[in-house]
Amino acid sequence: MTLVSWLGIYAQIATLLLPVVCCTSIGAVFGLRKPTYPADFIAMLATVVCTPALVFHTLMTTQLDNLQLLEVGSSTLLGLAIAAVFSAIALRCISMPARTLGPALTFPNTGNLGLPIAQLAFGDTGLAVAVVFFAVNSMVQHTLGVWVMSLGGNRSQPLPKGILLACLLVVVLRTADLAPPAPLLESARLVGSLAVPLMLLNLGYALATVTRTGIRKGAVLGALRLLIGLLAGALVIHLIDLPPLVASVMTLQFAMPVAIVNCIYVQRFSTYGDIAAGAVLVSTTAFALLCPLLIWLANTNRI
Repeated sequence: MTLVSWLGIYAQIATLLLPVVCCTSIGAVFGLRKPTYPADFIAMLATVVCTPALVFHTLMTTQLDNLQLLEVGSSTLLGLAIAAVFSAIALRCISMPARTLGPALTFPNTGNLGLPIAQLAFGDTGLAVAVVFFAVNSMVQHTLGVWVMSLGGNRSQPLPKGILLACLLVVVLRTADLAPPAPLLESARLVGSLAVPLMLLNLGYALATVTRTGIRKGAVLGALRLLIGLLAGALVIHLIDLPPLVASVMTLQFAMPVAIVNCIYVQRFSTYGDIAAGAVLVSTTAFALLCPLLIWLANTNRI
């Protein structure tokens, strides 16, 4: 890649990240001024109500057919399983709680960051693949991932049902070739559009109150997330014969930084919220700096 190409990608990434920075900054202002901030309510609203609506709308409106959905979905599940094993081993090696922090290393930020980056790098077809990756990742993250995290936290929680029910409804509708009523689909779109901004508000609040220890330990988690993601993506491509474009998109999606929602869940279930916030901050910054290189590696499938 030439210097001009690198600078062009950095400029586009900065444009993509500007809305993220703006929403996060609003939450940070609340954290710095320390007014009353309903962090628990916002977290509950974002994860229990808005995210299931977002996943439902995304899966119902994707342009990929059912066979392509199955191919990308199965590859995503395999990669997440590999990442989960690597995450547990890595956390045990550094004497950190695998159940509480393991999901933060396993599940990448494939929503507000992964989707626009996929479209930037691979166009509309790449975006369609990334949408399926996002949907499967979200389903596992908000069900099994949250359940595992809660077992390692302060209190056990029942298996979250919102995302699971949304995905099951999509499977039924798509299998029967039925379209949901337009008002229902539009309602899901509107409610789902609140998920990412609400998560960013809570992230900004967490970052404004994060300790130095949180940033230091979070940096370790952030570095592990990027490394584990690259390894998981490489193994998936090696084990499954995917079309070149799909393989490239999958590689890039697995290499995304720590998902913002993981910070919310860690805060909700444990006392490691500042570490998770530090991991989001460090891994997202590192990803932004390395993104041109990662896109080049994904395009050439040389990881």
